[in-house]
Amino acid sequence: MTLAPHPSRRAVLAAAAIGLGTALIATLSGCSAASGGASGGITLTFSWWGNDDRAARTEKAVRLFEREHPGVSVRTSNGEFGAYLQKLATQAAGGGIPDVVQLDYRQVSQYAGGEAIMPLDDVIEAGTIRTSEMDKGLLRTGTYEGGQYALPMGRGITGYAYDSAVYKKAGIPTPRPGWTWQDWGAANKKIAALGLKSPDGRPYTGSNDGGTNEDVFETWLRSRGGKLYAGQTELGFTEDDLAAFWSFCDGLREDGAIAEARDTVQAKSTETSPIGRRLAAADFTWDAPFPGYTGLLGKDIHFAPVPTTDGHQGAYFKPSMLLGIGANSEHPKEAAQLIDFLLNDPRAGDILGFSRSTPPNRKIAARVAKTLQGPEREIYDYAQTMEKYGLDDPPTAPPPGDLAIQTAFKRGYQRVMYGMATPRQAARELIDEANRELRS
Repeated sequence: MTLAPHPSRRAVLAAAAIGLGTALIATLSGCSAASGGASGGITLTFSWWGNDDRAARTEKAVRLFEREHPGVSVRTSNGEFGAYLQKLATQAAGGGIPDVVQLDYRQVSQYAGGEAIMPLDDVIEAGTIRTSEMDKGLLRTGTYEGGQYALPMGRGITGYAYDSAVYKKAGIPTPRPGWTWQDWGAANKKIAALGLKSPDGRPYTGSNDGGTNEDVFETWLRSRGGKLYAGQTELGFTEDDLAAFWSFCDGLREDGAIAEARDTVQAKSTETSPIGRRLAAADFTWDAPFPGYTGLLGKDIHFAPVPTTDGHQGAYFKPSMLLGIGANSEHPKEAAQLIDFLLNDPRAGDILGFSRSTPPNRKIAARVAKTLQGPEREIYDYAQTMEKYGLDDPPTAPPPGDLAIQTAFKRGYQRVMYGMATPRQAARELIDEANRELRS
């Protein structure tokens, strides 16, 4: 397999600053920057994104690290996901990536290829960062060209937030790990046939429209034995694959079984999505933001497996986020010690809890799970169920062009929704644009 040459720092900035439209982005809120630690000695910088709860927990864990490492202080900053990524891109272009940096799965190849973060193999081999209690498949997600550049800070998995009361009313069985995309489509039609009305008086549908969401397509594709990428410069799917997926979604929308185009376009968060506005009964999402659905919509909202193709699950365990070390860090050893502490110290595990989804350290995950209740316990049990059911290994980090392809993917299906292109035409356009992006 031929790999693309390392992109320049300017290329890293351009790729990371592209518009972001995933479900994850839609569920994160901003936080103000914070700083702490004693003056003098070694000062590390550490940045991440997340909500207020995650910020408070992270700050508490960092202060514990400082007490355990006299002479080392940590200056922290965090923010809303989109703004965070753009700021990080600017820092990368200027050679100023923080000592310890939280990364999205889709950033690893960008920053590793742009030499903005350093390989971690040496500090792992030296035992400064321990990985023995982490799943090897999950560790692969932080690799680039065979090197380990980032480590998962949480283990997430996709599913469906759904209104169990509506499903019961429609006579739909509780979704199980082996239910199919055909079952899902039929369920949406049954819900639409109930004739329920949303708060604004419009027809109530079965689900949000996942046609704009690359994550939904990847899950659908993997359930059919496919994959998004065959390498850093090559797509893993064909025009036929994408046309089939978009035709499936387009048909359900035209039948009134899933959300209208205007509601899909309006969705920028859980609150503004069709399910959040009580226009639909279900929504594809990740486990980490799921508790936000129950908080907004009530106790009837539960977490279901994504559909399969003939029982083959396309879901996989993905890092909810990862940690890396800036390539120009003056204190790589201490930065590695901070990462190890956050990932492997039981006390840090107790503090951080499931704020970044399931901790990657299995012993810490089992320890913290004993304290979980409500929706947090539900998503932990769900992950255990899916692990027993059997999932394929996760892919390695996607290529640097993936963020741009995500944007094109969303734009392509929007053209289908508004009748500006057929699924086949839009798929052909997306394939051409993606190939140009990957080979540029």
